[in-house]
Amino acid sequence: MTEQMVNRNGVELCTESFGNPGYTFEDMADDAIHILDAYRIERAHIVGMSMGGIITQIIALRHPDRVRTISLLATSNFAPDLPPMEEKIGQFFSKAEKIDWEKEEDVIAFSVAKWKVLVGSKYPFDEGRTYELAKAEVKRSRKMANINNHALIPGSEPYLARTAEIMAPALVIHGTEDPIIPYPHGVALARTIPGAVLVTLEGTGHELPEGDWEVIVGAILQHTQEGGEA
Repeated sequence: MTEQMVNRNGVELCTESFGNPGYTFEDMADDAIHILDAYRIERAHIVGMSMGGIITQIIALRHPDRVRTISLLATSNFAPDLPPMEEKIGQFFSKAEKIDWEKEEDVIAFSVAKWKVLVGSKYPFDEGRTYELAKAEVKRSRKMANINNHALIPGSEPYLARTAEIMAPALVIHGTEDPIIPYPHGVALARTIPGAVLVTLEGTGHELPEGDWEVIVGAILQHTQEGGEA
């Protein structure tokens, strides 16, 4: 019998197709600290986007003494009163099980289509560049189906309920047309974390478009300089 799991966005996924990750969000947060340990770095500026932003929040709560600042891009604490992702996202990812993950061109096409559905209206979608990036990703991957596993990772909920306890200087960057984590999530996150600063990217989706790099990098640099000694 095929086992089904529903992720936090309500998308049903087949664990038989994508496997059971075998690790938790806490494990991934601790892995980042182990890297700091290996390089003998006492404290660091942590930047995370989307799921990486969830991990960053967990790091700030589990290891506050190791964090100088945090920067959270296109992410959330998924409070129950926040709006769900757009319907088109659930419809798109519900088709993931039908992909033949052993066929390179099918996987590349799925990846390109994924990014096309996630972008905002501010910049034209660069399908050619996205195709080349997806092709490179497939070439370096041992099992592309595993890119879906992150939706099955447990362990974040107890921490996301505690984001008001984060004491690290926080920067929140969020696009107004993010279809998977809608803009109100960024607004709520910035209000929840004490002293957090919100940078709004008008017309940007769940992406890091080149046209926004100057704003994003500039905001992070300013944030780390101002909050680094806090």
